[in-house]
Amino acid sequence: MVDAVLFDLDGVIVDSEPVWEEVRRAYVAAHGGTWQPDTQRRLMGMSTGEWADHLSGELGVDRTPEQVATEVVAEMTRRYAERVPLIDHADAVVRRMAARWPLGLASSSPTRLIAAALAATGLADAFGATLSTEETARGKPAPDVWLAVAARLDVDPARCVAVEDSSNGVRSAAAAGMRVVAIPHGSYPLDPDAAALAAVLLPSVDALTPEVVERLG
Repeated sequence: MVDAVLFDLDGVIVDSEPVWEEVRRAYVAAHGGTWQPDTQRRLMGMSTGEWADHLSGELGVDRTPEQVATEVVAEMTRRYAERVPLIDHADAVVRRMAARWPLGLASSSPTRLIAAALAATGLADAFGATLSTEETARGKPAPDVWLAVAARLDVDPARCVAVEDSSNGVRSAAAAGMRVVAIPHGSYPLDPDAAALAAVLLPSVDALTPEVVERLG
C-alpha cells in the first residue's frame, strides 16, 4: 500500500543540477578556489550550509560560508528569474500523481528557490508539504528531510514512494525506509551502491506512471 508520493526537486522536476554546477564552478574560480573532479557529485544533496562550508573550507574559496551561501543563492535566484528549466513533462507527471496520492517535496534547494521553482512551474498547489534541507539538521544522504516531510503529511515513511535522481538522494530516501524510484540524470549517473538501493530505475520522469507506483505497494 502506498499512502504518499514524495518528490525531489532538482534533477526530477527542474533540470537545475547543470545550472548549480555552472554557477558554483564559476563562483569557485572567481574567488580563488579549486574545483575538483568529484566536486559536483559530492555537492549533490548537500544542504545549503553543508555545500557553503565545503566551498569555503575544502575548495579554498576566499569567502565565509555565510557569504558563499548568500552570493551563490542570489545568482541562482537571478537565473531562475530568467528561466526555470522544467524537465520535459514533469509538471504533467506531478499532476498525474497528485490526482491519486498526497504529494510531498523534499529538496536540497534553499526555501526561496523551491518557492521560485514551484511558482514558475505552476505546481505550488500540488504538494501537501514542502521542505528544504535548510530546515533539517542534516542534508542528504541523511534521511532527515524525507522523514520530516512524511511527518508533515502524517504518513508512515515505509508507506511512501520517493522519486529521486542523485546517488545521495537515493541513499537518503532509502535510509528513511521509503521505496525509491530512481530517475538518474544523464550527466550524473548513479553510483552502483545507490542504484542497488532503488526499487525501480526509470529512463525519464515521463515514464513515472500511477501503475509504476502501485506495483511498489
